[in-house]
Amino acid sequence: MIHHLSVPVRDPRHTAQVFLELFGGGVVTPFGPYENSFITWSGDQLGTALEFYPVGTEMYPPTTPEQAQFRHNASATGHTATHAAISVELEVDHVMAIAEREGWRALVLPRGGFDVIEFWIDNTVMLELLTPQMAADYLAVAPRIERVR
Repeated sequence: MIHHLSVPVRDPRHTAQVFLELFGGGVVTPFGPYENSFITWSGDQLGTALEFYPVGTEMYPPTTPEQAQFRHNASATGHTATHAAISVELEVDHVMAIAEREGWRALVLPRGGFDVIEFWIDNTVMLELLTPQMAADYLAVAPRIERVR
């Protein structure tokens, strides 16, 4: 289960507020480990959250037994192959209106048995947003794996 994901963005506070709207509520708070970072908590039963760091933030392992360290890479573009599929309680029209208001690319595309909304934060980071019907279709084609404990 994925509980949170970190995303590089141009304006972490603003993007956190946009995702508060996409999540249909929740909480936005400053996020401590790195300056000008914010986290949006969805308020769901799984503790789903998105962390927003300034573009160029890099996390790296220190040589000592401490938590991850942070630094800034001024030449970073913000583009990344990392992405996630995230369920939202909104319908397509509402998500598209938010993207249009922000000037961000968004389009509905098929993914083999289900559709997603490719939602491009700052037109550099893509998240696949799933409406309730899209999420149901996704779950219908996702493989079921029996866990051995």
